[in-house]
Amino acid sequence: MVRTVTAGAIGRLSRVLVAGGLTAYFLFRSDPAAVLRAAADANLSFVLLAVALTLVDRALMAWRWLALLCIVDRQQLPPIGRLLQIFFVSTFLGTFLPASIGADAVRAYSLARDRVSGADALASVFMDRMLGVASLLLLSFASVLLVREVSSSRAVLTAVIVTSVACLVTILMVFSERVGVSLARLLSRLPISALNRMSQAIVASVQRYSRFHFVLLNVLGASVGVQIVRVIQAYCLGRALGIDAGLGVYFAFVPVILIVMLLPVTVNGIGTSQAAFVWFFSRVQVAPAPAFALSVLFVGLGIVGNLPGGLIYAFGQSRSNAVS
Repeated sequence: MVRTVTAGAIGRLSRVLVAGGLTAYFLFRSDPAAVLRAAADANLSFVLLAVALTLVDRALMAWRWLALLCIVDRQQLPPIGRLLQIFFVSTFLGTFLPASIGADAVRAYSLARDRVSGADALASVFMDRMLGVASLLLLSFASVLLVREVSSSRAVLTAVIVTSVACLVTILMVFSERVGVSLARLLSRLPISALNRMSQAIVASVQRYSRFHFVLLNVLGASVGVQIVRVIQAYCLGRALGIDAGLGVYFAFVPVILIVMLLPVTVNGIGTSQAAFVWFFSRVQVAPAPAFALSVLFVGLGIVGNLPGGLIYAFGQSRSNAVS
């Protein structure tokens, strides 16, 4: 137990150090004064347009998670208002958690507290995450095939391959009974019986999605829509900073950048986002300072999008339903 806690603490500390080290390195490489000038001169109209688009992506994200609750017995589901409360509060609390899946964990925990099966709750956020990653891959594959700078980067190809394997395993787990049985047998070897039972229950819940092909297709379409909105957000922020790059450049680079940000080596993509934006946009002759400023604004935009959940958490919950 002590070893597990120590390993977890070391892992969290190492991610913080990597995040801080990457951010500091690329900040000073970009010239802090130049970064501040780029940010200070940003066109507020384009920034506000990017902020407005967060309403669109959050609405799509909320809808796709609600759709993925199709495996839950309707009599067990909380009211729609409570589900939306859980979604938005979880996105807010996830901002402060040390992993990119922090919001998913809060969402599953909150849903389970409302008497939904814990396995079904975890399966819904797992499928939400994996279909989101799958939508990124669909856009990223085009970048890998069409943009030489993307296909020549080992780090980018590694990120794409890792996420592709994760998505493939998920697809096989959903639609292949043989893979599901094999995975259940593998999980049965876990040394902790409670973890063993829970893991097998989650696999069974995930496999129930095989009866909802149309829902999965719609959710995948909504996920692609979310990624397109995020690309447009980055384009608006780039225009605000005076970056002279066409929308096609953003569609080529941003999906792959988002995959790089998912790598569990830093805290919430901090550091990896700065490295990725500076590296990619240097391929089209964008100076480091505006590229670094773009990365900071893009990460900040995600935090702004989570603020409505903070308002709900602070003012819209009764004490009995508060997410802790």
